[in-house]
Amino acid sequence: MMGIAKDMKFYLAPMEGMTTYTFRTVWNQYYGGADTFFTPFIANRQLNSRERNDILPEHNVGMHTIPQILTNKADEFLELAEVIAQYGYEEVNLNLGCPSGTVVARKRGAGFLGVPKELDAFLDEIFTKCPLRISVKTRIGVQDDSEWDTLLSVYEKYPIAELTIHPRLQVQGYQGRPNREAYAKAVLRLSCPLCYNGDINSAEDLASVGEVLAKDNAVMIGRGILRNPMLFRQLRGENTGAREERLATFREYHRALLAGYESIMSGDTNTLFKMKDLWTFFGQNFEAPEKELKQIRKAKTVAEYRMAVQMLLQNCPMKE
Repeated sequence: MMGIAKDMKFYLAPMEGMTTYTFRTVWNQYYGGADTFFTPFIANRQLNSRERNDILPEHNVGMHTIPQILTNKADEFLELAEVIAQYGYEEVNLNLGCPSGTVVARKRGAGFLGVPKELDAFLDEIFTKCPLRISVKTRIGVQDDSEWDTLLSVYEKYPIAELTIHPRLQVQGYQGRPNREAYAKAVLRLSCPLCYNGDINSAEDLASVGEVLAKDNAVMIGRGILRNPMLFRQLRGENTGAREERLATFREYHRALLAGYESIMSGDTNTLFKMKDLWTFFGQNFEAPEKELKQIRKAKTVAEYRMAVQMLLQNCPMKE
């Protein structure tokens, strides 16, 4: 395991509504360990304020950040890539992995994988015309594992800067065992750099996928970092301190994150929406937090929320 992690590259996955620039900045300050950060997807030809804020250089200081685009229209992708290039970025990531029903219904994200001929034509145009390097985040199909061979035949045509593979089908969402055999097949067939994504929450999980990792030795983690913000450091074998030290760091991390959202959100309701979503993951890092989590979810003001969080941090030990 230690040999695997020694030269491993760790990426923070893009998670819509979760890994905002506020989250990335605060997490990087208190925990860090990511070699690269990917922004939640940009899906508007005219960037909205959330999307623009996510890619502003001043909101990504000290972080190697790659913006991600969600579209199935080559002209839209190329327009957005031009805008992204103006901010100084040299690479853009294409989202072919989002399993959301609303996204898939429009043949975007993982839904685009269901029409491989259209995807092939799209890739041909953007790789011909795009001024930036293009990396891709993909699933292995929509309905059936057999789709992966066709998709690999498409991907091997193009100079993909890096292909991140979440080896599940769109219909699986985040359920079921990742198909590591499908990832291993990509290692054999593709010459581009590869990155593994899916269900890495511990050193044991990383060791278990070590046999199929490409020589590039890169993994992308999203939900695992939300649950356990020091996961990258643990995977590198760093000393993360005693439980009391870890709790003290989490207190400061949470305080800074809440303050960050308060500073940019309009009113308690929007701030609490962000923080309560995060506790879906944070809560998994504490022992028997159900009662306190219920109070966090019930909070209607930031003041009530702070009291509920304080009670959880007092009553619920962090897991070892």
